[in-house]
Amino acid sequence: MSKGKHIGYIRVSTADQSTDRQLDGVELDKVFTDKASGKDTARPQLQAALDYLRDGDTLMVHSMDRLARNTEDLLRMVRELIERGVAVEFVKDRMSFSADSSNPQQHLMMTMLAGFAQFERALIRERQREGIAIAKANGVYKGRKPALTPEQVTALRQRVASGEAKAVIARDLGISRETLYQYLRQGQQAV
Repeated sequence: MSKGKHIGYIRVSTADQSTDRQLDGVELDKVFTDKASGKDTARPQLQAALDYLRDGDTLMVHSMDRLARNTEDLLRMVRELIERGVAVEFVKDRMSFSADSSNPQQHLMMTMLAGFAQFERALIRERQREGIAIAKANGVYKGRKPALTPEQVTALRQRVASGEAKAVIARDLGISRETLYQYLRQGQQAV
C-alpha cells in the first residue's frame, strides 16, 4: 500500500440502487459516487476522482466493471493512472496495480476478466432484444405507455400553434422537449 490517500470510487447503474455493498469496510480518505450507467461516458464523479488523485494515492474500486464497461477503457484508465504514480486496487477481484509492481499475470487476468464481462453484457443485451421481439410478436409487449393523454396532446399542439414557448409547455406537462417534439412530429405524419 502507498503512503498517499485511499480514494474510493463507487458506481451504481440507477438512482434506486444501493451503494452500501461497494467498498464496505474499506478505510477511505475520500469517496466519489456516480449513479449512472457504465456505458455513459459522462460520469462526473469519476472525472472528479481522476482529477483529485495525486502521485502516491490509491484508487479503490469494488470491481473492474464499476470503473469501466469495456476492456479497452479499463486498460487505458489503469495504465494512465499508473503512469501518474497512482495505484489502482479492485477489492472484490483482489487485484492491485501500481508502477512499482509489475505483474504480467495480473495484467493478463485483468484483460481476460474485463473481456468476459464485456462479452456477458453483450449477450444480456442480445437476449433482451430477442425477448422483446418475441413478446411483440405475441402481442404481449406494447412498449412504453404514452406520457400524455390524447386530450393533452391536442392542448399541446394548440399551445404550440399559438406561439407559446415549447420549453414552457414541456415543463408544464412534465415531459422533455424531445418528447414534445415527438408528439409534434406524430401530428405532422397524421395530416
